[in-house]
Amino acid sequence: MNEQSINSSSTNDLPRCQYRTRTGRRCRHAVSSIKAGFCTTHAPAHSNRPEEPDLSAHLTAGLTEFKSAVPINEFLSRLLHLQAQDRISPRRAAVMAYTCNLILRTLPAIDRELHLENEDDFVRVEIGDLPRPQRDKPAPPSHPVMDWLNPGSDVPNSKEPSCLP
Repeated sequence: MNEQSINSSSTNDLPRCQYRTRTGRRCRHAVSSIKAGFCTTHAPAHSNRPEEPDLSAHLTAGLTEFKSAVPINEFLSRLLHLQAQDRISPRRAAVMAYTCNLILRTLPAIDRELHLENEDDFVRVEIGDLPRPQRDKPAPPSHPVMDWLNPGSDVPNSKEPSCLP
């Protein structure tokens, strides 16, 4: 009997198609050409996708560092123009805008670190630094005094037996 595996054939040696379904399963067909990476069924569908151009030169022209809010604002306005012209996908623009948001949120911390003359000037707010309640003052009563609500003796009380005939 031959010792070669039953499954080995020339089709198994070829790379598989790179197409994946929505559930994440990979296509089982062999690629049409190694350069394409897709089988004959999925190659046309993949080639119809517009390849997004490299817009980094347009977005970052004249912007070298994002160390203040001004260049980040300029970048975001350029990003908005590109998205309005439909030259960049909304998802890609959202990722870039989120990254700008992260940079903006770290700017105050960077500014504090750079302009810190000594460590004693650094103010760190922790839970232990929150103001404490003033325990010297008497506590307010838990229930206000409402003497005016006490009924007189001529008003029947629900805790007393009623005198019905």
